[in-house]
Amino acid sequence: MDEMEEELKCPVCGSFFREPIILPCSHNICLACARNILVQTPDAESPRSSRASGSGVSDYDYLDLDKMSLYSEADSGYGSYGGFVSAPTTPCQKSPNGVRVFPPAAPQPAPQQHLLPQPGSLPPIPRNSCITCPQCHRSLILDERGLRGFAKNRVLEGVVDRYQQSKAAALKCQLCEKSPKEATVMCEQCDVFYCDPCRLRCHPPRGPLAKHRLVPPAQGRISRRASPRKTSTCTEHELENLSMYCVQCKMPVCYQCLEEGKHGTHEVKALGAMWKLHKGQLSQALNGLSDRATEAKEFLIQLRNMVQHIQPVAVVLQENGVEFEACLVAQCDALIDALNRRKAQLLARVNKEHEHKLKVVRDQISHCTVKLRQTTGLMEYCLEVIKENDPSGFLQISDALIRRVHVTEGQWGKGTLTPRMNSDFDLTLDSGPLLQTIHQLDFVQMKVPAAPMLQLEECCTQNNSATLSWKQPPLTTIAVEGYILELDDGNMGPFREVYVGTETICTVDGLHFNSTYKSRVKAFNGSGVGQYSKTLIMQTSEIAWFTFDPASAHQDIILSNDNLTVSCNSYDDRVVMGNSAFSRGVHYWEMTVDRYDNHPDPAFGLARGDVLKDVMLGKDDKAWAMYVDNNRSWFMHNNSHTNRTDGGIGKGATIGILLDFTRGILIFLINDEQQGPVAFEALEGVYYPAISLNRNVQITLHTGLPIPDFYTAGEADPTGSVC
Repeated sequence: MDEMEEELKCPVCGSFFREPIILPCSHNICLACARNILVQTPDAESPRSSRASGSGVSDYDYLDLDKMSLYSEADSGYGSYGGFVSAPTTPCQKSPNGVRVFPPAAPQPAPQQHLLPQPGSLPPIPRNSCITCPQCHRSLILDERGLRGFAKNRVLEGVVDRYQQSKAAALKCQLCEKSPKEATVMCEQCDVFYCDPCRLRCHPPRGPLAKHRLVPPAQGRISRRASPRKTSTCTEHELENLSMYCVQCKMPVCYQCLEEGKHGTHEVKALGAMWKLHKGQLSQALNGLSDRATEAKEFLIQLRNMVQHIQPVAVVLQENGVEFEACLVAQCDALIDALNRRKAQLLARVNKEHEHKLKVVRDQISHCTVKLRQTTGLMEYCLEVIKENDPSGFLQISDALIRRVHVTEGQWGKGTLTPRMNSDFDLTLDSGPLLQTIHQLDFVQMKVPAAPMLQLEECCTQNNSATLSWKQPPLTTIAVEGYILELDDGNMGPFREVYVGTETICTVDGLHFNSTYKSRVKAFNGSGVGQYSKTLIMQTSEIAWFTFDPASAHQDIILSNDNLTVSCNSYDDRVVMGNSAFSRGVHYWEMTVDRYDNHPDPAFGLARGDVLKDVMLGKDDKAWAMYVDNNRSWFMHNNSHTNRTDGGIGKGATIGILLDFTRGILIFLINDEQQGPVAFEALEGVYYPAISLNRNVQITLHTGLPIPDFYTAGEADPTGSVC
C-alpha cells in the first residue's frame, strides 16, 4: 500500500486529496487548491491587464499552454465540458514539489460592505476565471458555475479515506476536549467514537439512548466503510440523479440532459452496464501490468545478483587476488620497464571496467526501482478504485485509469527488463608474446561458451515434428564454433544427439505422436563444451495428420488433391505409403472409394519402409493388409490369406483402419462396422499407412480423425463384436 501513496496526493499542495475534483484532462486536484490557482483573465486590454500580463517580473515565467479542442468528434458541433473554453497564456510560478502553480487572482475590492462574503463561506469566483492543470498545463476558462461545474471524484476521496484509516494506529475519542483518549466503543446511531468517561457522561444507557447499539471501534470503522454513499447528482441539474452514460462524451448524464437534446445524437447506455464493463476493462488491463511488475521484480533480483557477482572481482584485485594478481605481477616482473608500464595500464583497465559495470547496473536498478514503485502504486490505486460501489464516480475516472494502465504497461516494453551490462570478466593474460611485441600485450578469452537461451516464441511442434530455436545470451563475447541439440526418446529415456552444427534453428522429424519430449542445447568452441540450456518440454500432436507420399509411391501411382487422392494407370496392383510413420499410441484413419469399376480388390493396411511396391499389399512379409472386393474380404500377410468375411465395397464405401500400439493390434472397418475379428496382433516397431490398387479404383484419404466410439466405449472382440 505504501507505493500507492503518491497516487493519493495533490500535485499542488503535496498532501492527501481533500474534496478532489476531476479536470477535463482527467487529472485531479483539491477543491481548495483549485481555488488558489485560479487566474482572472481580462475581457479587453486595459492598463491593469497590461501590467498583469506584460510585466517582466522575474518571479514568473511564461508557459505556452496547450489548447484543448472542444469540438465533438461524434457530431462535429461545438460542445463544452462544463462550459469551459480554452484560456490564453497565463503567468505561472513553480511550487515546492516541482509542478507549475498559477498564482491566485488579486481580490477585487468590494464596492459595498453588504456584498462582502459572510464568515465561513467561500468567496465568489471572479468573472472569466482561468484554471490550469498543474500536471499537463492545459488551461480552461470557467463558466458561470465556477468550480461547481467540475465533477467531484468521490472514488478517489473514498480511497484516500480508507488509506488514512488503515494508517491510523488507534481510533481516538471524538468528544475529549484536550488530548483525545483511545476510543473504546462506537455508537452506530450517533456515528461517534467514545472513550469510557465520555460515554458515561454523554451517552448514558438510559432513555432514548438505551436503544442505541454500541460496537467496538474496529467494527465501527468497518461499518463506516460499508455504509452506502448517497446517489450522485448531475452537475448541470443538481436535483437529477445520474442514471445513464454517454459513450461519445465519456461521462455520466441524467434524463434531463437527454431530454434537452445535448446528447440526442450520441450513443447512451445504462450506467450500471457501463460501470461493470469499465471495471472489467480496468481489471483486464491490470492483469497485463501485473505481469510486467512481476517481471520487473525478477529483473531487479537479477540485477542485484549481477552486482554481487561483479563486486567479488574488485575483492580479488584488492585483497584475495592470489590467482589473478599474483600471476599478472609474476609475468610483468619478468619483463623490462616497458612491460611494467603495460602492467599498470592493464590493471587500470580492469578497475575501470569494474567501476563501469557497477555504475551501469546500479543506475539500472535505481531506474527500474522507481518505475516499479510507480507501477505498484498505480496498481494498488486501481484495485482500490475497483472496490468502489459508485458507478458514476467510477466511470468519471475509469477511461483515464485504463489509459494510464496501458501506457504504464507499454513503458515495460521490449528491452526494459534486459540487463544493460554483462557481469562476467572474461579476461585471461597470455604471456606468450615476445619482448619486442610487448606493446600488444592484452587479455584474451579462454572460456567455454555460456549456456544458450531457447527462444520459446519460435519453438513449436507440428504433427510429429518439432522445431527448436536458440541464441547466445545477450552481451556475451565468447566465441562459439557450434551447437549440440539433444532430445530424449519421448518416454522419459536418456538424451541423444539429434543435431550438431552452426545453425541456431533445427527441425526434428519422425517423432512419436502423442508423446512428450525433453530437449536441450549446448554450445562449444576450442576451449571445450559449455553448459546445457534450460530443458524444454514439448508435446507432439495427439492425432495424426498425413498424406500419401509421392517419394514412396510406385511410378504407376497417380496422386492428386494435395496427395490425398490416389489412382493408378496400371492393371496390376501398385503400392503407395503415407508420409508419416507410427510406432506408439492409438491411430485411426479412413479411405473412401471414389470410383470402383470391374470388381477390383484393393488392399488397405500397414507396411514397413522397404515393402515391395509392384505387388498387392500383404504379398511379402513387410505388409499387413485387408484386401476386399464387392462381396467379401481377407486378411493377408506374407502371402497368407486368412479370415474370409462376407461384405464387400463399392463406390462411396468407407474403409477404416485402427492401429493400437498399446495392445499391439490392427482392426479394419467397412462403413463404420468392424470387418471380421482383430486382424493382426503383436505389432511392434515402425509402420507406415499403405494401400495397393489398380486402375479400376480411386481412393481418397481422410486423417486427423477421432477414435471410433465403439472402440473407446469397449474393447474389440476377436470375433468382431464389442464387449
